[in-house]
Amino acid sequence: MTQGRTIALIGVSLLSLVAQGAYAQTVPSSGQADEQAAQAAPAAGAATTGDEGNDIIVTGTRAEGRTRLDSVSPVDVLSGASLQRQGTTELASALAAVAPSIDFPRPSANDATDAIRPATLRGLSPDQTLVLINGIRGHTSANLNTNGTVGRGSAAVDLNTIPTVALDRIEVLRDGASAQYGSDAIAGVVNLRLREARSGGGAAVTYGFYNTQVDTAANSRNVNGEPVVTASAWQGIGFGSDGFITISGEYTKRQPTNRADIDRRVTPNRITGRYGDPEVEQYTGFVNAGTSITDNLSLYAFGGYQDRDTRGAAFPRNASASTTLAGYPNGFLPIINTKTKDINSAVGLRGDFGGYNVDLSLSYGRNTVDFRTLNSANYAYGAATPKNFYDGQVAYDQYVAGLDVTRKFDVFQSLNVAFGIEGRREGYKISPGEEASYAAQGFGGFRATNAIKRGRRSGSVYLDVEAQVTDKLLLGIAGRGEDYSDFGSTATGKVSARYDLTDWFALRGTASTGFRAPSLQQQYFTQTASVVTNGVPIQTGTFPSTDPVGVALGGLPLRPEKSSNLSVGTVIRAGGFDLTIDAYRIHIRDQIGLSENIQAANNAQVAALLAPLNVSAARFFINGLASTAKGIDAVAHYRARTDSAGTFDFTLAGNINTIDVTRVPTSTATLNPAPTLFARSRILTLEQGTPGEKVTGTIDWSLDQLGALARVTYYGNVNQPGTTPAADVLTGNRAITDLEIRYGDRKGAQIGLGVSNLFDVYPRATALANNSTGVLGFPYFSPFGFNGRYVYARAGLNW
Repeated sequence: MTQGRTIALIGVSLLSLVAQGAYAQTVPSSGQADEQAAQAAPAAGAATTGDEGNDIIVTGTRAEGRTRLDSVSPVDVLSGASLQRQGTTELASALAAVAPSIDFPRPSANDATDAIRPATLRGLSPDQTLVLINGIRGHTSANLNTNGTVGRGSAAVDLNTIPTVALDRIEVLRDGASAQYGSDAIAGVVNLRLREARSGGGAAVTYGFYNTQVDTAANSRNVNGEPVVTASAWQGIGFGSDGFITISGEYTKRQPTNRADIDRRVTPNRITGRYGDPEVEQYTGFVNAGTSITDNLSLYAFGGYQDRDTRGAAFPRNASASTTLAGYPNGFLPIINTKTKDINSAVGLRGDFGGYNVDLSLSYGRNTVDFRTLNSANYAYGAATPKNFYDGQVAYDQYVAGLDVTRKFDVFQSLNVAFGIEGRREGYKISPGEEASYAAQGFGGFRATNAIKRGRRSGSVYLDVEAQVTDKLLLGIAGRGEDYSDFGSTATGKVSARYDLTDWFALRGTASTGFRAPSLQQQYFTQTASVVTNGVPIQTGTFPSTDPVGVALGGLPLRPEKSSNLSVGTVIRAGGFDLTIDAYRIHIRDQIGLSENIQAANNAQVAALLAPLNVSAARFFINGLASTAKGIDAVAHYRARTDSAGTFDFTLAGNINTIDVTRVPTSTATLNPAPTLFARSRILTLEQGTPGEKVTGTIDWSLDQLGALARVTYYGNVNQPGTTPAADVLTGNRAITDLEIRYGDRKGAQIGLGVSNLFDVYPRATALANNSTGVLGFPYFSPFGFNGRYVYARAGLNW
């Protein structure tokens, strides 16, 4: 353990007597009184901290009435209000601000990953965390991250397709849960619980801008602008004795930010690139509804749609004979335009049949990403080149049908038995762009030869049992079997135990196995470029491992990733204070990674294999990596109520995490040894691409209509690795301070004023030696971004 990690751990332990209610706040559901439902998630400007409530959880357990502090696994409960009380309106960014185990870097100049940014849990791959919406499996993005970012090679759920205004709360299960929920739950589970309200409503507008001093390695300038506007509203509608429809909507317009350095290749030296957050315009709407049909049967449904238009920049093309001929005598900056459409929907019936609680659901999700390259050129067309290109589309959709049954038996003190089945159908499609886009500068379009349409089916069955053996002892066991049409069957299991030594002190632990099925994106994504040599088109690019090119180089059908998870922890609570500390070890084998380019120029054997296929270089996905993550999560909370000074909520939460890659493949089925399959930078991205330490301290105060929040988040050093140690870009250890003051009542006008990153902290600037183009002013691995101080105001109305 490094000195920095030791200090961080000591800090968590010493300051654990301090905590805030973001982890304890919950909100009532539609089954409660109308007035409580209207308060379910007060507008972000509300002065109140929200009711403490009885923070009942539904994630990590299928037993009714289990609370966060009674659970056998660590679960964070994050209220909708805590997510809204900050400058950002992005769900992933807001979640990372209040949950130390979650990281949300802000990559730039990385194609569609700029627009669809993945989040990580406990430093693991973004696709190793399962995301649920109201307990139902969410769908991943169609986009596959293929560039050198955190999460390279993954296709993850895009959390930002769900607006915070639509949420009641979020439950984050920090424990392996494949045996309970299926594929992807290696790191844990994020369950997004939609708002349920029969009455009440609210509307708010948030306006913010950057006021920051940008000091790159070769330039210093002040930025005052780059505004972001978000307008949101929700309304609860009641009908019948208990029916509800809750409608939520959000609109966001974001201007791009630019933190590029000076381009020393041009005279006079000036900024030629655009590096930061992309320009975004998006519309999102959600509906959540439910009602009783009979005394024993109820119907529920939800649906959401988002339309997002994002425009990020590629690297600049400086003036040359080619740019001049194409109509850009001063060079040009290609813009990568992604248009994302996302659908989430589900319908279900639940009821009590002879003492069995039965839940039957059907869900459908779809994500499409259309690519366009704007302000660009295809040099092959010369002066006749188009300036804007349609590059094609990737699409992913998913149907899930599930039947879940639970029953409580009077065995021991209580015995809860849950079992169920699930069927899933997934589809993936690549549609080509126009021919002129194939060689467009900035982003080459999908070719006709890249077009593909594939699908698969899977089925699973599970059993999940929890027994309260005595007042002090809780035991659990779960098992799951799954069968996939493409790679076969797999089985996972989990055992868990909790022992309450006293009313205020408990020990808990789990042991489980997990898996993640290879995604259709990883199995079938292909994007190639072609250069005509002696009249023959020679290809290079990304190929499926089962494509003739992949097979020639030793590619094999992808297998599921497997994991072994161990967790042990403690729960301490007394009065308004509670503390949880959980240590974990996650070992992943058969991990899937995107290889480096294997080139004909590497050696004679590779050249001989590729020559008949007219390919000069290829990369594809490979099983065989192994890694181990070890760490400690600690969350402490204390609430102090006073008669005259109001209520104080204190939180101190931290995560210490170490990842070691223990196995790296060096051969394929036909190449032994193979050219480098995974470069130094790929391995170090897995090991050092997310903070080894993250500690967040928050104070939330409220008195009548007034409220204030102060948060300090410490981030450990992150390495954005290069090909050699000299090319590494380090963020440094940084602390970010956020402040907000607010005025308002539960009903009526709401006002909030705040500053994110009060002291205008940046990661270390990228050294000139590692920034030849001047574009990469700061490391895009930075866990808190690199935009600087952000000032915002929020005005709203609750009714």
